[in-house]
Amino acid sequence: MLQEASITGVFRTILIIIGALVVLRFLGQLMQAKRNMEAERELNRKLRQQEEDKLRTQKNFGRTQIIDTKSKLGTVEDVDFEEVE
Repeated sequence: MLQEASITGVFRTILIIIGALVVLRFLGQLMQAKRNMEAERELNRKLRQQEEDKLRTQKNFGRTQIIDTKSKLGTVEDVDFEEVE
């Protein structure tokens, strides 16, 4: 059975295809904007952390700290070095 395509049917199909492409493009741009916002938040978090580290370093510049090696580093052994000829 043959069916003839009407002008309105073809036009409606073309409009549906164009509408679907527009919706997909909009969703793609929306997802890209969301990804960019997340990347910007991560960058700002890293910059804040770097600034805090810099301030902490400047605050403690020239100070001496005594570190309890047994509690923080585990077991530490002294090593004797021998000269090699």
